[in-house]
Amino acid sequence: MTDWAAVKKDFPLLRRQVHGTPIVYLDSSNTSQKPQSVIDAMSAYYETVNANVHRGSYEIAVKATEALEQVRAKVARFINAPATNEVVFTKNATEAMNLLARSWGGANLGPGDAVVISEMEHHANIVPWHMLAAEKGFELRWISVTADGHLDLSDLDQLLDGAKLLSITAMSNVLGTLNPVPRLAEAAHRHDALIAVDASQYVPHIATDVQAMGADFMVFTGHKMLGPMGIGGLWAHAEILESMPPFLGGGEMILQVTKEGFTTNEIPWKFEAGTPMVAEAVGLGAAIDYLENLGMDEVRRHEVELTGYAMRSLTERHGDKITIHGPSEPAERGGVLSFVYDDVHPHDVAQVLDQAGVCVRAGHHCAKPLLRTLGVPATSRASLYVYNDESDIDCLAESLDSASDIFSL
Repeated sequence: MTDWAAVKKDFPLLRRQVHGTPIVYLDSSNTSQKPQSVIDAMSAYYETVNANVHRGSYEIAVKATEALEQVRAKVARFINAPATNEVVFTKNATEAMNLLARSWGGANLGPGDAVVISEMEHHANIVPWHMLAAEKGFELRWISVTADGHLDLSDLDQLLDGAKLLSITAMSNVLGTLNPVPRLAEAAHRHDALIAVDASQYVPHIATDVQAMGADFMVFTGHKMLGPMGIGGLWAHAEILESMPPFLGGGEMILQVTKEGFTTNEIPWKFEAGTPMVAEAVGLGAAIDYLENLGMDEVRRHEVELTGYAMRSLTERHGDKITIHGPSEPAERGGVLSFVYDDVHPHDVAQVLDQAGVCVRAGHHCAKPLLRTLGVPATSRASLYVYNDESDIDCLAESLDSASDIFSL
């Protein structure tokens, strides 16, 4: 069994104090903390290898190129992609989704077409489609969310009728809901539609297999999976990537440039214009090493147990003062707990918790359509990861008493 107390010691930021008290970090759905091994890997790259990639023939330039491409292969293995060249590096999942919308969507969508998304999507899987629909004239259709935080799939076939794409989150960043991606993929393909999966909240927490999912596209980001900010990616089948026009123009994404025009590079480099984020990729590779050393099944087991403990502890201690949104069964959700506490505004809750060193996010979580469906303007959100344990949950539950005391005066 994993020694989770020892795991916590691998994260240097968690040793610090804020407001004179040890920090309790419960905002990993926003961004994760970084283990020392990731920090060291990035420092070592800058100290020993730093050079531009795919451009130089001198030793450190070759080493830098090798480092970048080795991480691409590592990512492909981590998500069980059929081929390494199907992994395109971007700076985050938002850029990856915009690449998908602008490149594939721009070439394939128009009047009479439809894209299906859900009410629980992050803005990164909503706004690009709104922008493109305004230009191309296609229809945007919505899967609704049930009262218990699941997708309402009762009219899925009707929504998919005539659609070209279903773009869906694998795990809600507000509700924690785990969506049935293989079932959704099968339904999309039955209607001759492709499926894109926003796996930003999924890849860090659950063993990911894009082939078993039945996905055609998948986007992810490194900073939520123990890696640095500034690195993420798009995965898609090679034949789809081959058919897509480039997203950005410039260096590296070309094979030839003349006064008359240009020819594009091979995939994935066709979509990676300019100097890439090599040190960040090295950090992502170290993060994958760390997660694989823990074992993704063990990561998931720990989070299910801790989520169950958190839901029980908060409910038992605070009763009807607290409302936790999303599925009631821990196995049906990730470690994301969006809650409303008494009549206290979520931002006030977050500020009170901060005085106790507890870091939670308050707001709409870049999911305004979902919060309108829930009938709340904002929630407080505590989100769990490998460095959290029951003591963090206890601190959260105890600190909420302070919010009640202050705002009941």
